[in-house]
Amino acid sequence: MSLTLSQLQAALPKGGLFGGGTWRWSPEPLKLSATEARAITRLGYPLAQFQKASDAIYRRSANGKLPGWIAELLDVGKPEWMVRQQRHPGTADQLPRVIRPDLILGHDGFAVTELDSVPGGIGTTAWLSRVYADAGFDVLGGRDGMIEGFRSLMPEGGAILVSEEAGDYRPEMQWLAGELGAAWEVISAEEYEPDGRTLYRFFELFDWEAIPAARRLAEKASAGEITLSSPFKPHLEDKLWLALLWAPGLRKIWDQSMRQNHLTRLRELVPFGWVLDPTPLPPHAALPKLDVNSWDEVAAFSQKERQLVLKISGFHETAWGSRGVHIGHDLPGSEWRARIDEALASADEQPWLLQEFREGRLIDHPVFAADGSVEMMRGRARLCPYFFTDDAGETTFAGCLATLVPADKKKIHGMTDGVLVPVMVG
Repeated sequence: MSLTLSQLQAALPKGGLFGGGTWRWSPEPLKLSATEARAITRLGYPLAQFQKASDAIYRRSANGKLPGWIAELLDVGKPEWMVRQQRHPGTADQLPRVIRPDLILGHDGFAVTELDSVPGGIGTTAWLSRVYADAGFDVLGGRDGMIEGFRSLMPEGGAILVSEEAGDYRPEMQWLAGELGAAWEVISAEEYEPDGRTLYRFFELFDWEAIPAARRLAEKASAGEITLSSPFKPHLEDKLWLALLWAPGLRKIWDQSMRQNHLTRLRELVPFGWVLDPTPLPPHAALPKLDVNSWDEVAAFSQKERQLVLKISGFHETAWGSRGVHIGHDLPGSEWRARIDEALASADEQPWLLQEFREGRLIDHPVFAADGSVEMMRGRARLCPYFFTDDAGETTFAGCLATLVPADKKKIHGMTDGVLVPVMVG
């Protein structure tokens, strides 16, 4: 089994894929142990239950059955109409049907750094899975797992609404729609007028003002007049839930909302986190695990103490693509303090969270040089498994995209010197 650089580049669709295929290429998939692969493929159900529990906690808070601060925090920065829509009784059973966690391949298992329900990379992962499978590799999810997974969202066909803001992903979605068949179509989100079709939303909710039909789509979906994935529930697209999973005041609520084995598994995967809140603590209190009384003390941490990641939560143009992510020990002390101060100052308009930093383990993987020869790259990997929930409510693993970046990169995301490959057991 082997693939050459020319074979991979020649196989690219005429319309291209994400970034035009400008990433680096590899002759083989990333190899995981059977234990690691099994752990990844079994994540779908616990993650779906986490989203279901999160939505229930939000709704109970909004209805006065749980402390009001939960919904109030998750509504910060959202337009009032969208808050009303996500609280509408008709949306109670509407949940994201695509789940893609970002997993850092660590020294001892994985770390979840994000949970995305409007993810890019679906078409690219589908294409990579097919190309490497056709070359004889037993890719995780199978040759057409991604295509069939996406088909399960709209089995009779429908429209994929891609916004200008998400335009980099349009080519991969057009290729995917072409593979699905004539009943599936990519349409400009800005130009779409509701016509009763089943819809896949490929635009971020913070960008709603650029989408003339956004409010009508949300209203029709909550009224049950159309099927739309993912629903207009901005609270579920906030990273805040990764910190709220650890909030001491919610521990009993989480225990009552999820099965204990699922909750234990999530807490193994999700790094400990905190919500940035400028409200002063009583002098006898401390921030959990940080063992300090104020964020000012956190801002004064030494580089060694700053094994922390500061993130903007969501509903913002910098909340995706690692643009709103700041790694504490990678910043000068003055910039770290400035970032903490910025997060606290904007808490009434845009929430931020802090998480423990988990370093990816170093791995060696073959990559193609520009002349087509093969060389070994030492780097770190982010794994993005895709799970799809069908009309019957069953969540299924469909495929996994690995992004490998050179060892000197602290953030792992798509970049010109990064490598994109599917995953296999080896």
